[in-house]
Amino acid sequence: MSYLQNKIKSFNANLGVVAGNNPTKRTIVTPVKPAPSPTPSQASESSKNDLKRKRPDVPEVPYSQPRDTGTGQHIMTQITYAIEYLKTKNTPQTLSDILSYLSMQTREQSYKSSVEKILRGHEKVEYQPAQESTPALFSFRPAHNIRSAESLLRHLQAQRTAQGLSVKELRDGWPDAEDTINDLETEGKLLVTRNKKDNHARMVWPNDPSLNFDVDEEFQNIWHRIKLPEPGALADELEKEGLTPANKSQKVQRPMKAQEKTKRKPRSGGRTTNVHMAGILRDYSHLKK
Repeated sequence: MSYLQNKIKSFNANLGVVAGNNPTKRTIVTPVKPAPSPTPSQASESSKNDLKRKRPDVPEVPYSQPRDTGTGQHIMTQITYAIEYLKTKNTPQTLSDILSYLSMQTREQSYKSSVEKILRGHEKVEYQPAQESTPALFSFRPAHNIRSAESLLRHLQAQRTAQGLSVKELRDGWPDAEDTINDLETEGKLLVTRNKKDNHARMVWPNDPSLNFDVDEEFQNIWHRIKLPEPGALADELEKEGLTPANKSQKVQRPMKAQEKTKRKPRSGGRTTNVHMAGILRDYSHLKK
């Protein structure tokens, strides 16, 4: 026993020496706290923000705004303005006057030439070529070249038919036509029909004052004393005489035809399965109604 105890003591002594030569330092490790789990409301908001995509910055342009496709549409718009400008002028205008009205003095020469070419070939524009001392002139070409009371009466008297003249067509080249028409109607030189809505002149015809005939007041009173029948009285009188008024459509009632009932044909050609009883059975099909 003494031997084993000596060995244990020597072993413990050697272990203490080795531990003294190699000291170990203990490091304190602080526990890492786990990140807090997001609440359901925070998780839903974050997911919604992730789903939302940023839209690119696009300039707000109305959908009805047409795109600028070049000078084609733009130049035709300027031609429309130029024709409306010529319509308000009673005298021919030069190209420089038209370009000044359209504010196109600083445009390139090719653009100005295009405007001039279109105006020269337009059906609503009267073109006068340039002379030695005068430049080219442009004027509005109306449906009727009438701009005064004398020319209006002369045009109406030269007509071979009794067809009237539209006041709308007159105003196209003569804006003050209606005032002159009202004066001529007062003088008895025109016959005028008017719109019921605004009482504006609609159609005009020539009137010859020499054909007017004055009726005595006695005959006028006799005429006005005649009582006109009621609107439905004439129709009633015609129906009493067995006549049908023209404003009532006479319906012809056709007699109804009686529908004939179709009789069903008896079935024939059935398959006979009781041949062995042919001498016993009898056929009563002819007794069916």
